[in-house]
Amino acid sequence: MTDQGSRIDHLVYATPDLNRGIEEIEHLLGVKASAGGQHLGSGTRNALVALGPATYLEIIAPDPEQPPPANPRPFGLDTLRKSRLVTWAVKGTDLERLRNQAAESRVPLGDVTSGKRTRPDGVKLLWHYTAPSAMVADGIVPFFIDWGQSPHPAKTAAKGARLTTLRAEHPDALRVERMLQQFALDIPVKSDRAPALIAIIEGSRGRVELR
Repeated sequence: MTDQGSRIDHLVYATPDLNRGIEEIEHLLGVKASAGGQHLGSGTRNALVALGPATYLEIIAPDPEQPPPANPRPFGLDTLRKSRLVTWAVKGTDLERLRNQAAESRVPLGDVTSGKRTRPDGVKLLWHYTAPSAMVADGIVPFFIDWGQSPHPAKTAAKGARLTTLRAEHPDALRVERMLQQFALDIPVKSDRAPALIAIIEGSRGRVELR
């Protein structure tokens, strides 16, 4: 990836069932995702595959060990029937200022909030992010995340894959490209009837397309 690629924090692959999602990604990439942990209170859990030194693929699903959360699960997980790449996250700092500047440019990022989870080895991760529930431009415009002092999840995620390209499709491609340019994100967006985020990833089984 280019220098811009180093800004990509992670891609979000939502799936109705975590084990199913892990199997799908292993079939594509030849890498079995490592356990991430539970997002207590959100009703979700995840597994991870590193896509570079500080970039990873998050496989996220409803957590059957948690009671239904007070609010809807993120990424449409409550009604999702088929796994798909739903959105992505970009590294950021001073997120309140970034969100306010985006609002001035009519890009409605989500409110800045905090998240946490505990890794299987007991290490607690804490982060701030613009709430991904906003799903700007159907998830083609990313949310922003700041890990603060927490170790980046890519460091302990399963290795063996690398992100090479990220692109998108959207019915209103020109408008979406303009929104991305507000953040100096030069992600190509092609006009198409259905929104889609498309990642080209190299794994042990060659170069594959994930969408």
